[in-house]
Amino acid sequence: MPTSADGGAGLAALYQERILEHYRRPRHKGALERATGVHTVKNPLCGDDITVSVRVVDGVVAEARYTGTGCSIMQATASMLMELVHGRTRADIDAFAGRFDAMLATGASDDTLGELGALAGVAGFPARHKYERLPWKAMSGAMEQSGGD
Repeated sequence: MPTSADGGAGLAALYQERILEHYRRPRHKGALERATGVHTVKNPLCGDDITVSVRVVDGVVAEARYTGTGCSIMQATASMLMELVHGRTRADIDAFAGRFDAMLATGASDDTLGELGALAGVAGFPARHKYERLPWKAMSGAMEQSGGD
């Protein structure tokens, strides 16, 4: 993420605010009735845990929700991810996961990821990547369980 006089510092502040907004006011957090897939992932080293529930209809995510506890990065990622996957197929979600991993590797924001692009700034902190990836792992497991191909 740029930090020079080209406005990168302002962009970094905006990204940080988006992350905090999702942490303070998470979207799609709570139990999901009639879920077709549910998967829990835990990080025993830090205590983060997340359960993602999806309802897949005709191969498309009709609804996705999460529960769990963890740091602000994990919680914000989960909130943003639940918004991104609505109306998407498993192939779409897998493609987004690849783009997300590429963004973490390069630090270059990816507009196709919606608000998840705000997490590009965490790329410079590889030790924190595991927190961002936790919701994706839970989403993948929930989609697998639901048969959402």
